[in-house]
Amino acid sequence: MSHNFFEDIDFSAAEPWPENAALYQQMKEEQILLSDNASSLAVQAFLQMCSLPVQVVCRPNAEYMSPSGKVPFIHVGNQVVSELGPIVQFVKAKGHSLSDGLDEVQKAEMKAYMELVNNMLLTAELYLQWCDDATVEEITHPRYGSPYPWPLNRILAYQKQWEVRRKMKAIGWAGKSLEQVLEDVDQCCQALSQRLGTQPYFFNKLPTELDALVFGHLFTILTTQLTSDELSEKVKNYSNLVAFCRRIEQQYFEGRDKDSSSTSRFSKGPLLR
Repeated sequence: MSHNFFEDIDFSAAEPWPENAALYQQMKEEQILLSDNASSLAVQAFLQMCSLPVQVVCRPNAEYMSPSGKVPFIHVGNQVVSELGPIVQFVKAKGHSLSDGLDEVQKAEMKAYMELVNNMLLTAELYLQWCDDATVEEITHPRYGSPYPWPLNRILAYQKQWEVRRKMKAIGWAGKSLEQVLEDVDQCCQALSQRLGTQPYFFNKLPTELDALVFGHLFTILTTQLTSDELSEKVKNYSNLVAFCRRIEQQYFEGRDKDSSSTSRFSKGPLLR
C-alpha cells in the first residue's frame, strides 16, 4: 500500500481565496478597447457576485502578459488564469459557484445563452473595432497603439487588425455590412430581453455567470463613446436590459471599495439612469 492519497489532491484548489488576488487588463482611460473592456468587466462582475475580492491592475502590455494572449487574466496565489470560462472553472474548484443551484436543463440553457453572447455581441464588438473603417481610424488604431512609440504603435495595430480580420473571414463575417452586424446585435438583445422578462436575473432571484457576461458586454456598450450611437441604441431599445445593467451596477459596483480601483471607477455617479 505505498500509494500516497495526497497525490490525488490539488492543493491550489483547496487554498482559500487570497486577499491580494489581481485582475490584469490594459490601461483603462487611453488604451483598452470595447471588447476587452467588456470581457474584463464580465469577470469583475462574476467575482463580485461570488464575493471574491480582486484588485484591478492596468498594464499597457497586459495582452502580451496573458498566457492565452487574451484579457483579462487573474493572478491568484501562483496561478494565472485568463478569460471568463476558465476563471469560472478555477473559482468553482475553490468552492465558489453561482450556478450550482441550476438543474441540468437550466445549465444547458445558460451555456447556450453564453455562447450566443460570445458569438454575437463579442464578435460584433470585434467587427466594429477592426472592420469598420471610421472606428478603426478614429478609435481603434490610436488607442491600441497608444503605449508604444512610432512606428511600433502602427505595426502592432495593423498586426492585430490582420489577425481579427482573418478570424472574421473564417467565421463568415468579413463580407457583412455594418447594418447586418447591427441587426445581429438587435436579434441577440431581443433574445436576451425575452429570456430575462421581468425577472431581476436570467434565472430569477440569483445571478449566475450568464448575468455577469451579459452585464459586462451591455454595460460597456451603453457607456462607451464610439463614432456613432448606433450600437448603444440597439441595447437601449430594450428597457429591461438597461434596467438589468443598472441593477447590477448598483448592487455590485457602486460604493464598494471607495479607495480601490477595482470597483468605483466604473462610474463617477450613476452612468445608467
